Amino acid sequence: MSRSTRAAGRRSAPRASRSKPRSHRTRTTSKAIGLTLLSALLPGSGLIMGGRKKLGWFVLTISVGLLLIAGFVALTQRDSVLELAVSPRQLLIATAAVVLLGVGWIWVVVASHKLLRPVTMTYTGRLAGSLFVGLLCFAIAVPTTVAAQTVMAQRDLVGSVFQSEKDSKSATRPKVDKKDPWASTPRLNLLLLGADDGAGRKGIRTDTVIVASIDTKTGNTALISLSRNWMRMPFPADSPLAKEYPDGYWNPDLGNVEQPEFYLDSMYENVPRDHPGILGATDNEGADVVKLAAGAALGLDIDYYMQVNLAGFRKIIDALGGITVNVSYKVPIGGDYGSGPGTRGSKKPSGYIQPGPNQKLDGYHALWFARGRYGLSDPSRQERQRCTIHALVNSVNPATLVTKYQQIAAAGKELLRTDIPQEILPAFIELGLKVKGASVTNVDLDKKKNFPSGKNPDYEAMQELVQKAITPKTKSVASTPSTTTTKPTTGTTTTRKPVKPKATPGEAQNLNDACAYDPTQTGMN
Repeated sequence: MSRSTRAAGRRSAPRASRSKPRSHRTRTTSKAIGLTLLSALLPGSGLIMGGRKKLGWFVLTISVGLLLIAGFVALTQRDSVLELAVSPRQLLIATAAVVLLGVGWIWVVVASHKLLRPVTMTYTGRLAGSLFVGLLCFAIAVPTTVAAQTVMAQRDLVGSVFQSEKDSKSATRPKVDKKDPWASTPRLNLLLLGADDGAGRKGIRTDTVIVASIDTKTGNTALISLSRNWMRMPFPADSPLAKEYPDGYWNPDLGNVEQPEFYLDSMYENVPRDHPGILGATDNEGADVVKLAAGAALGLDIDYYMQVNLAGFRKIIDALGGITVNVSYKVPIGGDYGSGPGTRGSKKPSGYIQPGPNQKLDGYHALWFARGRYGLSDPSRQERQRCTIHALVNSVNPATLVTKYQQIAAAGKELLRTDIPQEILPAFIELGLKVKGASVTNVDLDKKKNFPSGKNPDYEAMQELVQKAITPKTKSVASTPSTTTTKPTTGTTTTRKPVKPKATPGEAQNLNDACAYDPTQTGMN
């Protein structure tokens, strides 16, 4: 065979070669950018279109699966979500998961773009593609970082304010079933304390003492305010404090006169000072003292307390964007009579919150709306405090929580001190959701009859009023209100402006009515 023939045969024989994968790259930069966007919205799709089908389908399956699981859990496993939200350990795991998912998402976007972009690109096209991918990564990184920071803020808040039962001590906290805390608790009685500690103050006085009695099935809540100047506060018969003060918290040697150092607002500091350790192991003896006394005075078993620091209160109102209240009379900002415990010298108010309906108050003015008392009566102050709580509950909404949660959590660390254990926080959150949509009433303890002064309140009479207010009412057929019009001599019809319903002494009054705008009020009664 000639050399030419052999050469021709070699040229005609098929050459064995490795099969090349089919190219999935786009021909234009704009198309690559569009497909990269699709890969960000549907993680894994870009890998599939770029030829990495096995990896792409794996990522896509994981992405869709996580979305379905998240939706299922959110809709059907609310208890599990609540448990996660108040468990420091699970919140730490959730933070790591959020960061990992964010990093994985960014990797999928970058890898997809590399597979989809044209092989040959102009400098402008390469720059445009890089900028777009950078923007996508930034758009993923920002919410991922915010989410991680929010989860960590929640973990910090829970860990700072709420201690586990084994890591905290309380002389008055009840023992409950962690799985169903309200199984044998038809009403939860929560003591709300407003402490005046802060710059320029010596010691701590609980100027605000309110008991919230909550129906654990319906969320209906009765708020009961105790006057700061009550004397002779009783203690339960089985408490060691009852032996120290058999006739209530006062000093008989001083006679039947006003005794500021034996007022209710002095107990938090004075009793632990005079009888340290009398109640046993506790993290907050002052709060336990007030819990026992308030419960004995009202005929209730107080379960837990929440102590509010006034500086933190101001911050949390600002974090929520303010609260809306009705101001029926001018309320002083500051001012001091110059006498009594905690005084800093005689001083006129620096200003006033002027009357008006639906006023939006920031933290500073909301604090003085609740605290201001110069020239006003104690009952009017108590009513404003209840209205402030009512407005605060109504002001919380999902949008505010999502956008300002880190600020709220930071303020909450300064705001709260409590003996509520971590283990029952999910049940408390569930109950809080009921309270937000339920009826909130004020229990009028009839000041004129039962405590015209603070020297010798009639606690037995007040206990009867409290029991009457919190006892479930039997349903009755509601009557249809009649409407009447007044026709003057001119023949025209006139209608009267709605008047704020007046509370009958000793009766419960809905806070929507109690906090309505009423320009006839003076704040003196």
